Amino acid sequence: MVSDSELNVVVVGLGYIGLPTAAVIARTGAKVLGIDVSEHVVETVNSGKVHIEEVDLDGLVSGVVARGYLRAATQIEPADVFVIAVPTPFADDHAPNIGYVLRAATTIATVLKAGDVVILESTSPVGTTEKVRDLLVQLRPDLRVPGRTGESADVAIAYCPERVLPGRILVELIDNDRVIGGITPRCARKALQFYRRFVRGACVTTTSRAAEMTKLTENAFRDVNIAFANELSRVADTMEVDVWEVIRLANRHPRVNILSPGPGVGGHCIAVDPWFLVHADPANTPLIRTAREVNDAKIDYVVERAEAMVAANPGVTVACLGLAFKANIDDFRESPALKVATALAQRFGDRLCVVEPYTDRLPAAFDGTGARLADIDTAIETCGIMIVLVDHDVFKSVPVDERADKLVYDTRGIWPDQPRVPARIEPMRLAG
Repeated sequence: MVSDSELNVVVVGLGYIGLPTAAVIARTGAKVLGIDVSEHVVETVNSGKVHIEEVDLDGLVSGVVARGYLRAATQIEPADVFVIAVPTPFADDHAPNIGYVLRAATTIATVLKAGDVVILESTSPVGTTEKVRDLLVQLRPDLRVPGRTGESADVAIAYCPERVLPGRILVELIDNDRVIGGITPRCARKALQFYRRFVRGACVTTTSRAAEMTKLTENAFRDVNIAFANELSRVADTMEVDVWEVIRLANRHPRVNILSPGPGVGGHCIAVDPWFLVHADPANTPLIRTAREVNDAKIDYVVERAEAMVAANPGVTVACLGLAFKANIDDFRESPALKVATALAQRFGDRLCVVEPYTDRLPAAFDGTGARLADIDTAIETCGIMIVLVDHDVFKSVPVDERADKLVYDTRGIWPDQPRVPARIEPMRLAG
């Protein structure tokens, strides 16, 4: 493979993974072109700015754009390495949709040449990388494609999933271990050479199918463990026991590590990826399916309890704290907090104020409800009921004396000194 200064890389998709990945690669001195369907995203990146919230990403993008290492466009160009980082959503029946991946591969086929490397990073059902390979066989019969022509193929095709935590993406893109699955061992080695340019963590090679299943397994594992915590929180409510205390005490056992419950599970990974395994083998995934159902049902449970609290206190203004799917980010994808707040807004309208420090406008789901966006200080001053949906740092910083007279439903356990909401919501009038 060519040297860093001569390497040309195309990253297809400039979202929460694609843009940080493109910027990290550009920092090595490679010339990186980011492709996106959105003119707004392209213009934003080319101006040295970012359209997503991520720690230190704005400074990195500004620097690599200014030095000419990163630019964006809507049209693809020839390169040495192509990285696909587009969404893989699922349909209403939880069937995975790899249409964006195949469209990206179709676009790459128009400029693909001998010696190029194609790497899929999008979380995908097992076998997707092979479908990319088969599509390239169909679109480019002039090229020898791996797995169809033996080890003497003209191009290399591999799968390497991201495994980063929002808020730490730039650090984890470099420091985390990577699993690199090739269509053939030679493909895996070619991709390994590329990742070694910017990854400090261990790079382990395997087959594309094993790498695809590894990514799905990681997120299904977390989903199952979160489901246990969420189910436990409902049992604790029934028993009128503080679930946070129970978990703290149980975790003192040397072989117990229970995760924290919440209002559900969100994000484009944990709330989505387990369904890919269930869809692929429904007969052998009852536990994974049940975990998904438990975590989705927790959202409805939180809505029911929050509605009961608000209904029992007519005329009292309500603050929903947080819309993001996790703390200290601006990502609302599959967010249980957003679903809870939207449900409350649709029922209680202008009694609701939403506090989300990582946005300057409410999502379209709130249009016409009368709900309004407010900062945390305004919420403390004007709202008698506070429903904690996201554990943003700014919410954790509210001292007990500023919320002593509030009725609080804390789904995240950030205020352990706050009186617990009873299992049966009775009419409760606030002082004054």
